[in-house]
Amino acid sequence: MTDHVNDQLQPMPDDWRRALAVVAHPDDLEYGCAAAVASWTDGGREVAYLLATRGEAGIDTLDPATCGPLREREQRAGAAVVGVTEVEFLDHRDGVVEYGLGLRRDIAAAIRRHRPELVITLNHRDTWGSTVWNTPDHVAVGRATLDAAGDAGNRWIFPELVEQGLEPWDGVRWVAVAGSSSPTHAVDATPGMERAIRSLLEHRAYIEVLTDQDPEEYCRTFLTANAQAAAARFGGRPAVTFEVFSR
Repeated sequence: MTDHVNDQLQPMPDDWRRALAVVAHPDDLEYGCAAAVASWTDGGREVAYLLATRGEAGIDTLDPATCGPLREREQRAGAAVVGVTEVEFLDHRDGVVEYGLGLRRDIAAAIRRHRPELVITLNHRDTWGSTVWNTPDHVAVGRATLDAAGDAGNRWIFPELVEQGLEPWDGVRWVAVAGSSSPTHAVDATPGMERAIRSLLEHRAYIEVLTDQDPEEYCRTFLTANAQAAAARFGGRPAVTFEVFSR
């Protein structure tokens, strides 16, 4: 793996109009890149969210039948704060998402529906910075998203999608991975940071079981610290970072 630690981060490409963000759980995008999303929607770009699960296994004290709808509501509210109105759920089971043809097909279908130029996902590698183990759901969804960006443009992969009226879309130009330990690009986090904090705070039921800290203080501390950590590599500006794969 290439070591980018001493490299300066490049600005994200900006010659696009539509993005689709694909992650495993409610809150993944709010932890990962909501400040960037806020800046993009402010600029008139369209961003839609696709979640593989409803996060129903995420709160130990809540039965999944109760937790799933609650976390869906929190996700829709968090998305709205940063200007995202299209939020879809695939209904894969939280905690046991499997990488495979079914997941690739579901994501490829969504890419064909939304026809994005930019696809966003979350860290698909085994660890976070080599010291914290990633979850199987993140790995499965991230890897499937990288693959589905190509699947979406090939009519002979999942031909049943064409039969369903979903013509191939070969217009994905980049897949941007948030939360990567090897970032290449960044977005200035300052304009969207306050909305990113409010967006993450919409996941209050989930956050309150994670920490005894005041929820707003927790959200602010987490997001600002992550953004500030990238500043030295982005001209001194707090930033949301991405590892960008061109297509």
